[in-house]
Amino acid sequence: MNIAGRVPALLRQGPFRRYWVGQSVSLVGDQISLLALPLAAVIILHADAAEMGWLATAQLLPALLFSLAAGSWVDRRASRRRIMMFSDLARAGLIASLPVAYAFDLLSLTQLYLTAFAVGSLTVLFDVCNATLFVALVPGTRYVEANSLISGSRSLAYVAGPSAGGFLVQLLAAPLALVADAFTYLLSARCLARIDPVEPPPSAPAKGHFTAGLRWIMRSPVMRATFAASSTIQFFNFMFHTLFVLYVTSELGLGAGLLGIVLAVGAAGGLVGAATAGRVTRRLGIGRSAVLGYTLFSAPLLLVPLAGGPTPVVLGLLFLAELGSCVGAMIADVSVSSLQAALIPDALRARVTGAYRTLTHGVRPLGALTAGALGTAIGLRPTLWIGTAGALLCLLWVLPSPVPHIRELPTPEAEVVAGSATAAEGRGERGVGADSEAESEAGEGLGTEAGPGRKARPETKAEPGNWTGAEAGVEPGGTTEAMAPPEGEGLPRQKGRPEARPGAR
Repeated sequence: MNIAGRVPALLRQGPFRRYWVGQSVSLVGDQISLLALPLAAVIILHADAAEMGWLATAQLLPALLFSLAAGSWVDRRASRRRIMMFSDLARAGLIASLPVAYAFDLLSLTQLYLTAFAVGSLTVLFDVCNATLFVALVPGTRYVEANSLISGSRSLAYVAGPSAGGFLVQLLAAPLALVADAFTYLLSARCLARIDPVEPPPSAPAKGHFTAGLRWIMRSPVMRATFAASSTIQFFNFMFHTLFVLYVTSELGLGAGLLGIVLAVGAAGGLVGAATAGRVTRRLGIGRSAVLGYTLFSAPLLLVPLAGGPTPVVLGLLFLAELGSCVGAMIADVSVSSLQAALIPDALRARVTGAYRTLTHGVRPLGALTAGALGTAIGLRPTLWIGTAGALLCLLWVLPSPVPHIRELPTPEAEVVAGSATAAEGRGERGVGADSEAESEAGEGLGTEAGPGRKARPETKAEPGNWTGAEAGVEPGGTTEAMAPPEGEGLPRQKGRPEARPGAR
């Protein structure tokens, strides 16, 4: 077989390929900043545990404050892609301001806090738009494949980013290493400028528009369970990550370069997770894969506070922790992201994404603040024990829920049911509250289309025992029946452009 034949089918589609390239490059830059920013605070500005907690909180707080409003605003915009480009360019400028300030000996913790908060706010805006752009580029039958490719890029970023970040920090100093992240935002914006997908039409504002996404999550047993599990992991995992760099450098005595290598080698597990996620979901089912991912993501990190003794032992435990956790993270990421992409109606996608981020990402600053307070009060290692053991509580949410019993992704007909229920809500038939008439029409439109760029399908009734989407609710023990996609279903064509048009983040 020739090389072209070995390239995944989605990457042979120009629009998705450009989108994937932009995402991949930016993910590497994010990993560099993930290491360089706290190292700048610790090494250059001598931040203590409490100040590290405030830095992490400044970056994470926007998700709690702005996600719901951002989702409501974005659903009323015609071009989410342009908003994403603006977010990329603005973040590039903000990140670039840090090495400039350092060069003139003006860098301060206050600037780090303000920059982290502003970048976090723009990231919220980018991410709620990205959820809609993703489904505009990818047909529903290929969500797992697309998410596996993006998760593979994230795994490569976990491998390349920390090692590159550690090398750049040792070579240039931590603030100067942030230039690389600023550059990746520019490349991401360039990729976004070179695609033009057919996006779902904007919804009209009306009564209930702002909270429609939140109400939809609360009515869905699957979304409620995954939200609660993700929120639990996020809270405790950010307790862990807030103090991880400080703990490894101060108590375990590892330098920046060695830390970067350990993280990069351990993160190779993410490549394994992304590469096998498709096979795991086919063998175990999408729901059990999510449960497995949640477990593997959390349990191996218990080895980090356990680490101690000779340097080779410390390195081995950190390596195993990162390796196992990254395998689980990728399996959970692919399965849960694909499940949610299939469930959420297009008419509510940005609002549901914004509400979901408010609920899950919003606990991150609380975790960071808790870590700073406990790290100061009881010490770094005991706080890390709480952060790692607490993350396993996520299983208490998903195991009793319908999630483990979901075998396949919801079919396009399941999206029909979800869309029709959304329309009914818009007409006030469910007694939850009225949304706009325009939104009702958008929801009803889901009854004849499976999403942007997909072929219209007749609405069918679900047979007993089949998965019918979040609105119907899955009873424990039920499985799903996936319908085969029609022949020739592929990526949507570019709006008014030849296939040779350009890509996105």
